[in-house]
Amino acid sequence: MQKRRLGQQGPTVSSLGLGCMGMSDFYGERDEQESVATIHRGLELGITLFDTADIYGPHTNEELVGRVLKPHRDKVMIATKFGIVRNEDGSRSVNGRPEYVRAACDASLKRLGIEMIDLYYQHRVDPNTPIEETVGAMAELVKQGKVRYLGLSEAGAKTIRRAHAVHPITAVQSEYSLWSRDHEDDGVLPTVRELGIGFVAYSPLGRGFLTGQIRKPSDLAPDDWRNSSPRFQGENFRKNLDLVSKIKELADKKRVKASQLALAWVLAQGDDIVPIPGTKRRTYLEENVAAVEIKLTEDDLAALDVIAPRGAAAGERYPQAGMQMVNL
Repeated sequence: MQKRRLGQQGPTVSSLGLGCMGMSDFYGERDEQESVATIHRGLELGITLFDTADIYGPHTNEELVGRVLKPHRDKVMIATKFGIVRNEDGSRSVNGRPEYVRAACDASLKRLGIEMIDLYYQHRVDPNTPIEETVGAMAELVKQGKVRYLGLSEAGAKTIRRAHAVHPITAVQSEYSLWSRDHEDDGVLPTVRELGIGFVAYSPLGRGFLTGQIRKPSDLAPDDWRNSSPRFQGENFRKNLDLVSKIKELADKKRVKASQLALAWVLAQGDDIVPIPGTKRRTYLEENVAAVEIKLTEDDLAALDVIAPRGAAAGERYPQAGMQMVNL
């Protein structure tokens, strides 16, 4: 496993992390035994960055990740997040108030069974709380020894600058893949690079669509969150299948899987980018890790720019309510 540094002042981690969300939530059926085996296999393959959040489950994913990684605590970076609140009526809201930050951190520490969170993200920016107040509270957690590094997720360029002025931000986590290249145009990637902040790419496989394994809507379980995603619906689904077919054609020529080509593309966008593809199965994890060894030529990258230019995906990344929570 190769290594990459998260930002100019951040930690060195495996060039590929493991997103653990699907082990407990959102993507259909769960198999805890296989999830545990997948985390163990990730350790064997050299993965050191494991990503979770308090909303996943909710709460149960932190408990799972913390329990499995406890014997390996000195070898791994555990990243978790706060800020998205699941309300009783099923809706979601965002809370970045200082008192909530403190309470959420203590609760995550308890569930994870650790004394310090390695990387603590604000999961979504709270439009009703100045970012200076939220990050100020997060900075206090660093002083208290409860958190090592600070991060933001799906924050806009201006917010990142304001947050970084309060306390160094080590990483910004946002969606980035061949079909989600928004941050190349909205100022986020140039901003983090100017400030020396690492970029963690979640959903680098387009929530599984870029693997080529999802061919029809019925391939998803009835309770799979992706059924509500605009990119997985109707005409958008068909158009995105065409996009994936073209990616697969190039992958076949290189004798790799479409998923591996998609991951290799993200890795090739800069040494300051660490993708964290999520999976709950060892087979897919092993395929993902193998992508680290794939070298893309200039011709390969040019071909992918033609196949999947910015804005190539049909449909928004999230339903309307979700889109209102990103890039603030």
